[in-house]
Amino acid sequence: MVAYNAETTLAATLDRLPASFQATVDHVLLADDASQDRTYEIGRDYQSKSSLAMTVVKHPQNLGYGGNQKAGYTWAINHGLDIVVLLHGDGQYAPEMIEDLVHPIARGEADAVFGSRMLTSGGALKGGMPLYKFVGNRILSTTQNRLTGLGLSEWHSGYRAYSVKALAALDFQSYSNDFDFDTEIILGLHDAGFTIGEVPIPTYYGDEICRVNGIRYAKDVILDVLAYRASRMGFGSRGTVLDPNAYQFKPSPHSSHGRILSWTAETPAGKVLDVGCSDGRFDEAVRGQGHVVHGVDLVEHEGVRDRLDAFYRADLTTGLPPELPTDYATIIAADVLEHVVDPGALLDSMVAHLAPGGQILISVPNISHWYPRGRIALGRFGYDSRGPLDEGHVRFFTRKTFTQLLKRHGLVAVEATTVGAPVDVVDRAGPRTAMTSVIKHLGEIDHAASQAWPSMFGYQLLFRVERSA
Repeated sequence: MVAYNAETTLAATLDRLPASFQATVDHVLLADDASQDRTYEIGRDYQSKSSLAMTVVKHPQNLGYGGNQKAGYTWAINHGLDIVVLLHGDGQYAPEMIEDLVHPIARGEADAVFGSRMLTSGGALKGGMPLYKFVGNRILSTTQNRLTGLGLSEWHSGYRAYSVKALAALDFQSYSNDFDFDTEIILGLHDAGFTIGEVPIPTYYGDEICRVNGIRYAKDVILDVLAYRASRMGFGSRGTVLDPNAYQFKPSPHSSHGRILSWTAETPAGKVLDVGCSDGRFDEAVRGQGHVVHGVDLVEHEGVRDRLDAFYRADLTTGLPPELPTDYATIIAADVLEHVVDPGALLDSMVAHLAPGGQILISVPNISHWYPRGRIALGRFGYDSRGPLDEGHVRFFTRKTFTQLLKRHGLVAVEATTVGAPVDVVDRAGPRTAMTSVIKHLGEIDHAASQAWPSMFGYQLLFRVERSA
């Protein structure tokens, strides 16, 4: 139970907990968030008289609505509890309904269950929810659903039950300490693939003081879901459900994968090695062109051996494994050299496994692209989960510096090109919206710009490389 200046409602709210529910409760944690009234004293008095197992704490400093929840969920995790319910001390959410929230989790049907005031048609307004709050709730919830692909009837209820196992899997300590914590925990659950359920609850608006700044709250939650959607496309550091080691196959002709596939299509069928093959979905397309494809990577992803003719597991920082054949007609190094400390040594290792007259097809991110340039110019340098500033990158290249690297290792680029930003990733960000179509059209413009001004608009640099004379 989170409480702040709830001296007039605290005891009555606890009294309303159903007797059948009280019998199943392991513990009640009453967390007074540095109230300025007698909330803590009333809580201690209730504890001394109640049959409920209770712990009453008063934070010496106000942690904020989200901060108070963090402390409570951490307590639940540390005490090995199974299910934790968030109940407000002001009585705004009906304690009588608490079992409806808990039962789906106890039955294994959901990992989190929210009480929704919107599931019963007209119930929110009949219960006294002000019209402006109702309209705002519906607009925000609809927008959040559209941006994330969820279908919740309400994002803004503070009556929730969680599986403690699910909470333990989330990095909720990094979430906001403010009221948008409730939105961030939804995004975290959705990211991690947990199931969220809803049950109808009655709406009650009494004399409690609303402590939420509506305009600021709306701004915060929309920024949260926009940051989430951006992270799905690889921008920003917010984690996603995407495997951080598996790169999405991008087959469009203007993508790096599409361009390399056009090169392999022009090459007579032969033996191909994909260095850093990830889950092998790209290699499936190469095999479809008639090539025999081997792959090597640090991680063996599910299904990768089914998509390749042979798979080798190895740490590329030490070069290619010695047991690999040395007669590859084509070696592909797509988005791999930037991940190793010594890309020159890895290039040498590739050359050692290349057949006479063979080729190496390479793609690397362009650090002089306008996006990292702008970040650096504004003093906002930082890593993203994808793109030129991928948090796994340890080396950065421009077209000039990479060409010089090739020359130092006895290689020459017989063909070089650039591709624009990978608009394919828009499809993994969530459901299609009007903005998705706009981004697709902007992608076409970006592709044209990448050809006209490669150093500024080239998102990735691509090279078809052979041994120099």
